[in-house]
Amino acid sequence: MANASGLYRPTLPTVRRKFTPSKGIHRTGFWFSEGGSKRVLCSSTVQGADKLSPSESRVPRLVSRGCKLVGCGSAVPGLQISNDDLAKFVDTNDEWISVRTGIRNRRVLSGKDSLTDLAAEAAKKALEMAEVDPDDVDLVLMCTSTPEDLFGSAPQIQKALGCKHNPLAYDITAACSGFVLGLVSAACYIRGGGFKNVLVIGADALSRYVDWTDRGSCILFGDAAGAVLVQACDSEEDGLFSFDLHSDGEGQRHLRATITENEADHVLGTNGSAVGFPPKNPSYSCIQMNGKEVFRFAVRVVPQSIEYALEKAGLTGSNIDWLLLHQANQRIIDAVATRLEVPSQRVISNLANYGNTSAASIPLALDEAVRSGKVKVGHTIAAAGFGAGLTWGSAIIRWG
Repeated sequence: MANASGLYRPTLPTVRRKFTPSKGIHRTGFWFSEGGSKRVLCSSTVQGADKLSPSESRVPRLVSRGCKLVGCGSAVPGLQISNDDLAKFVDTNDEWISVRTGIRNRRVLSGKDSLTDLAAEAAKKALEMAEVDPDDVDLVLMCTSTPEDLFGSAPQIQKALGCKHNPLAYDITAACSGFVLGLVSAACYIRGGGFKNVLVIGADALSRYVDWTDRGSCILFGDAAGAVLVQACDSEEDGLFSFDLHSDGEGQRHLRATITENEADHVLGTNGSAVGFPPKNPSYSCIQMNGKEVFRFAVRVVPQSIEYALEKAGLTGSNIDWLLLHQANQRIIDAVATRLEVPSQRVISNLANYGNTSAASIPLALDEAVRSGKVKVGHTIAAAGFGAGLTWGSAIIRWG
C-alpha cells in the first residue's frame, strides 16, 4: 500500500541504502527515484501558464528543485496562567500538574486578543528574519483547528500582512499535526507548482474549547502562534529530506470536540413532516479526551513514524541534531526520545512555559530555539506532530 512519505535528500555525509530506480504514486503526488534520492511532484500542467502572473499560475518544474526553511517567528498572548492560578478554581496543585505533564504555565487569549493577530505577528517576524517582503509571498497556509471565521482565517492574515498581489491563503485543519502537514504542503507547492515563498503558520486557541472545571484537561492547553517561511532553492540546498503522514478515524473517540446536538426551537407544519426544522445554531462541545489512550497512541506511533522518515532519508537517530515533537506532555516527549535513543540534551522542549498549543507548538518551540542560538544553520531536525483525528506525521528537516 502506498505510504504518505517523500524524500528530498541533498548532500549529507551518511551511509545510504541503495535504492533501485523506480517510479510510483504516493499520497503526496508522483515521485521518481534515482539512486538514493526522490523528487515529489505535486502539480498539473496548465496551457498558457507562461503568460500569467506568478500569483495566477505556477508552472510545473520537472527539474531538480528543493525548498528550505529560512525564517521563523512566534507570538503568544500576554495573559499567563500558572498552575497555582488554576489551583484557585479546580482541585489541583502545581506539583500534581508538573509531575504528570511537565507544564507550569500557559498563555491564554483574553479581552480583545485575537488569534488572527497572533498569527499575523508570528508571520511578520518570520518574513523579517527571512528578509522577504510580504508582496513576495506566494501562499499563506494557516494550520489551525480554531479559526475565528467558519470559512477560515488565512485570508485575514494575508490582509494583515499587506500582501498586495492577493496570494492564495487557506486553512489546514489537522489539530496538533497541522503544522507538519503545512510543511509538506508547502514543499509540494514549491516543488511541483513553482511557488517561491510559502508562509506556514501554526496557530490555535484551544482555551476557547476547554472545560475549565475539568482538571484532567484544563491544565494542558494554551494559546499561541508560530510561523516559518519555506523558500524555493536549488536541490543542493534542499532542507526537507523526508516525511511520513497518517490518520486513523477509529481513534476519534479518544480526542474530539464535536458539534453538540440541539433540538429545534419549534416545529413547522401540522402533520409532523417538518419536525426538527429549523435547527438551532450549532455549537462545539468542550474538548473531550481520554488521556491514557492518547498517551498510548502517541508513544506507539510517533517513534515508528520518525523511524520510517529517517529510513527514507537514509539517516538514523544519531544523524539528527535535534528532536522536536509536538509539545503535548513531557512524558510523551521523554518516552519517544528514549525509544529513538536521542539524549535529553538534543531534545527541544518549551512545554513548561506554554502547555499544549496544538498546531502552534512546533513552530513556537523552533522559533525560540533558533533565536536563542540553540538551533543553528545546517542543523538537522526530526519533527513530529500528533493529535486529534487521530492524525500524526513526521518530517526530517534542515534549518537554513
